[in-house]
Amino acid sequence: MGLMGDRTRLWETRRLVEAPGDGSEQDLTAYGPQAATAEAGDPADLELETARRRAAEAGDPAALSMLGALLLRRGDLDGAERHLRAATADGDRSAANNLGVLLHQRGYGDEAASWWRIAAVAGSAAAAHALGRYHRERGDEPAAEYWLRQSAESGHALGAYALADLLEHRSDVGAERWFRAAAERGHREAAYRLARILDGRAPRARAGGLTGGLGPGGVETSVRELRAAAADSRDGGPAREAEQWYRQAAARGHRRAALHLGTLLEGRGETQEAARWYLTSAKDGESRAACALGFLLRDAGDCESAAVWWRRAAQDGDGNAANALGAMHADRGESGEAERWYRTALDHGDVNGAYNLGLLCAEQGRTAQAEQWYRRAAYAGHREAANALAVLLLQGGDAAGAEPWFSKAAEAGSVDAAFNLGILYAGRDEERMALQWYERAATAGHTEAALQVAIALLRDGDEEAAERHLRIAVRGGSAEAAFRLGSLLDRDDHAHEECEEWYGRAARQGHRRAQVRLGMLVAERGDVVEAAHWYREAAEAGSRNGAFNLGLLLAREGSEPEAALWWARAAEAGHGRAALRLALLAARRGDLTEGRHWCDCAVRLGPAEVAERAARLRDALQQELTA
Repeated sequence: MGLMGDRTRLWETRRLVEAPGDGSEQDLTAYGPQAATAEAGDPADLELETARRRAAEAGDPAALSMLGALLLRRGDLDGAERHLRAATADGDRSAANNLGVLLHQRGYGDEAASWWRIAAVAGSAAAAHALGRYHRERGDEPAAEYWLRQSAESGHALGAYALADLLEHRSDVGAERWFRAAAERGHREAAYRLARILDGRAPRARAGGLTGGLGPGGVETSVRELRAAAADSRDGGPAREAEQWYRQAAARGHRRAALHLGTLLEGRGETQEAARWYLTSAKDGESRAACALGFLLRDAGDCESAAVWWRRAAQDGDGNAANALGAMHADRGESGEAERWYRTALDHGDVNGAYNLGLLCAEQGRTAQAEQWYRRAAYAGHREAANALAVLLLQGGDAAGAEPWFSKAAEAGSVDAAFNLGILYAGRDEERMALQWYERAATAGHTEAALQVAIALLRDGDEEAAERHLRIAVRGGSAEAAFRLGSLLDRDDHAHEECEEWYGRAARQGHRRAQVRLGMLVAERGDVVEAAHWYREAAEAGSRNGAFNLGLLLAREGSEPEAALWWARAAEAGHGRAALRLALLAARRGDLTEGRHWCDCAVRLGPAEVAERAARLRDALQQELTA
């Protein structure tokens, strides 16, 4: 949902009728043939018209002007023109402005401008506004600015808005002042535009938070990206002021303001109020709000209602909504429907549709089609598609073809691609280049990249820097990083408690070496039950050290037969010390043949001191057998 891409019209397409006497203005777009019919039948209006006609016939210039304005609002241009021209002859400023409006409606722009000029020189802010708009339409921006500034400085809301729009078009910082002036006088579009300026100034916008990457399946929206970034609005600042102006515009029926207000509220976790504004905006026809409402409903577990709003938005041309529908059907295993909606997203110009089609084909084993869709999205600048294409090529053995796509994706900001480049260079033993890409990915928060950087730093002896990167990787959920952080702290006599904490975190994630180390730590403090638990967890997951240590623990507790079972499992997995223990057990039992068998295993498996002891024991057993 491209919230940053929406733009308003350069100006509103309305001219104003100025009522004589008080200088007030009314919106001409409210009038026309249908309105004229309705007003003509209004007894009060007829009575007013009759009174004004009598005054006009008596030669009252103000009455002529008011009667002309009344007829103009009704759409009776012929009747209005006669009376307005008569009033202008007597120097009525309002009549000059309204005559300009009438002539503009009839297509006589230049003549209209001459009357607006007369009224504007006489002090009509409405005429100055109309004249400024007239000059801008014709490309004369200096003249437009002059008259719009006259109107704005007279307190005219539409003049202030039109001046702000002109200044913003030039990237002039003065635009904000006049948007604010118009907004303070109730101009809803000005309130919205002012909010957009302030919203763009918020820290999250400066940090690039509004244009983040895609979520799973490529269906996340900028509404989602705003949610995490909107926390700064809690403490005031530009985002909080932006919210106030969004509220003013949204309360006056501005559907895009309602959409943006919803994103700010959702970003702060105020999902119920956000949903109300999304609903308001969606009902007014804003497809992006319908899409955002769908995501909100999905997150709340109401997928059926989410699909209703996504379908509505997709039918209105919202590619993100079509992608969301595709992802929903893909999750249900309905690949045909998923493909249909992804193609719809692509037809709506959303390149994520091609990327998602690639993902769908890859999941189905249709590698050639997946490559085609990835290429289409990658050539359109989709960084994750470029990364996926590179992975596909690499899996097919085309490392040379994969590298430029990894590079393109990484340069475009794909963290995964930067990490994959690190793997690619590491596979070529180009450690320096690999480390550069790992560091780049780690800086962007990639967990595995942070782990690889830490391993390289440990290899170079920089334990302090390694610890920092290990802690980053641990925060990302890496069990290996937690184990290595525990191992690093294990060397510090004053960090045993924290060391056990990290071993424990890795052990609970199924890390076998961490389970063994945790078992050893708790065994040292006498907790045999917990030690046995962790040794058993590791052993059952295939750890030969876990099986050996469990055997030692059981043997000490008097369960030698069960200990032998675990030692046998460890020895069969290549643990020399376990084989030696079994040989000693067999020798004590007098089973010389089995003893020699395990001695042979221990000699073969090592390490050296074990092999030496096993060889001496084997010789002794041989002498017993031949005695």
